[in-house]
Amino acid sequence: MESREAFKSIRPSIPSITEQHASAEIEQFQNQTLRPILKLQNDLLVVLFRDYITLRKGKYYDLSSTGKAQFIADSLKKDQKFKHLLLGSIVGLFTLPEYELYQEHRAEINRRVTTLLIQRLQDQLLNSPDR
Repeated sequence: MESREAFKSIRPSIPSITEQHASAEIEQFQNQTLRPILKLQNDLLVVLFRDYITLRKGKYYDLSSTGKAQFIADSLKKDQKFKHLLLGSIVGLFTLPEYELYQEHRAEINRRVTTLLIQRLQDQLLNSPDR
């Protein structure tokens, strides 16, 4: 069980996130756990999405910027199998206490992770050259 705590040591720090003692438990979890894990997993998340695009026969590359942004959002909202793959790559890096909190607030945390994933993928993919 102690070995899962080692995950915390590999998470990058995010200086722009300040400690807010008055914020809600879920918001603290988002800032202290979810955002660092998403940052750590960024390269994997982008590769997984690019593989997803390839499986969809590259239709993404023919879309306008607005269409690409919508494709990213729809991919995570409508394709449950893909969404769960990405969620698993995040949840798999939780410590046991973090996972217990996740179990208590699964729907809210999944919603937040999905929102963060959509934003991160849009920022990464729309602001970089294709392929």
